[in-house]
Amino acid sequence: MVMLDFSLGPNLTAEQAERIFALGKEAVLFALLEQAKMLREQQAATPIDLTPATPSGQTPTCLKSPPKKRRKKAGKKPGSPGGRRPQPPQFDETKEHRAKTCPCCGGTLNRCRETRERYTEDIPEDLKPKVTRHVIHRDWCPSCKKHVEGKVPDALPQSQLGHRTLVFSAWLHYVLGNTLSQILAIFNHHLRLKLTDGGLLSMWHRLADVLRPWHEQIREEALDSAVLHGDESGWRVNGKTHWLWCFCTPDLTFYLIDRSRGSPALEKIFRREFAGTLVSDFWGAYNAFAGSAAQKCLSHLLRELKHTTKYKSPGENWPAFRKKLKRLIRDAIRLRKQHGELAEEAFVSRRAKIHQRLQAIIEADWQDPNARRLIKRLKRHQHELFTFLDQLDVPYDNNHAEREIRPAVIMRKNSYGNRSERGAETQEILMSVLRTLKQRGYEPLELLPAMLEQYVETGQMPPLPQKVTPCE
Repeated sequence: MVMLDFSLGPNLTAEQAERIFALGKEAVLFALLEQAKMLREQQAATPIDLTPATPSGQTPTCLKSPPKKRRKKAGKKPGSPGGRRPQPPQFDETKEHRAKTCPCCGGTLNRCRETRERYTEDIPEDLKPKVTRHVIHRDWCPSCKKHVEGKVPDALPQSQLGHRTLVFSAWLHYVLGNTLSQILAIFNHHLRLKLTDGGLLSMWHRLADVLRPWHEQIREEALDSAVLHGDESGWRVNGKTHWLWCFCTPDLTFYLIDRSRGSPALEKIFRREFAGTLVSDFWGAYNAFAGSAAQKCLSHLLRELKHTTKYKSPGENWPAFRKKLKRLIRDAIRLRKQHGELAEEAFVSRRAKIHQRLQAIIEADWQDPNARRLIKRLKRHQHELFTFLDQLDVPYDNNHAEREIRPAVIMRKNSYGNRSERGAETQEILMSVLRTLKQRGYEPLELLPAMLEQYVETGQMPPLPQKVTPCE
């Protein structure tokens, strides 16, 4: 083993390097390997220092912070009651099981009367569709001078698929995000109901035409709401870029797929004046359609501060700006949580100080270009940042809209959007109706077949059901 009377590292001198070379090949290899090991440890311990002169090839696309340690052990606390599947209230079949011989030695068993019970639940082996033959009588009306027939409420006119099959397939695609090939595999191979992709798409289009009045009713109720959340995301229709718009409340979700990301799309939604409070991000298209008040998402602003610090290479003036704005936002959120604990005068006083601190940040002379960019945003939306302090039913973030648009984004990744404008229209209608029914406490697989039966018999869909209120 090579022994050196000096330490390796960044302070290695030329004289010491010559002494290593004089010791021979083994000493040189040992020194190079030790230097490489020290360099790896230093890079792992210190973050990468990015400067404007850093080559693009050395700039990481994402800097991940080390994972945080769990605060508590996963699972329930010791002594908590365990969770298990409840015993079925009834059973359809009884089977008895008895060992023929001892499984250990193979010897003969002495029969006893001791037993125990175990329950299993499974899908029946003979799972198959139910085929119904409808005999339709044609009778003569002497007043109208024509033949009339009885209606078949179990399916849409000229359709061989029943309501439950139609609604179940639409639920798989427009709620769970299963692809068309996956749905066909479920029906053709597992449920033994032969379907084709063209026939299924045609039935979905017909279902969307029937539910179009409900889609319009959801839009009208959204405009009547006191607080409305809005968000948008990219979409593809026939290979072209479109946008999926989402407007929601706790009781409804309205989707719209449009070619525009600006005012032309929003004009199709806000066909009349909206008098409530619109919660959204800082996208400029929302400004012209906000109601009497608006709330901009403060979570977006906090993420912008974090993103700028990591990736925008801010100047020396940036840390002070970031610290003041971040502390202001945190104090405002904390003040909202203390609303019920503080006296009214104290709350009003602190609310006024929040506004004064915001004005001080806006009026200060910030030299950093990133700070100036955000100052323009603060000036434009200074009356829309702390609306949640004046209206307690308004949140400070837009998380509700982001959660409602997320299932559609997952569906987009599976199906890559739509292949036609008709498909996009069907997408927005069925997603809106099925999601809204779920928000209101209804199971679409139970409610929609009954509603479709009324539609076949009367020719009109009943009004969209309101939210289920729990019995007191």
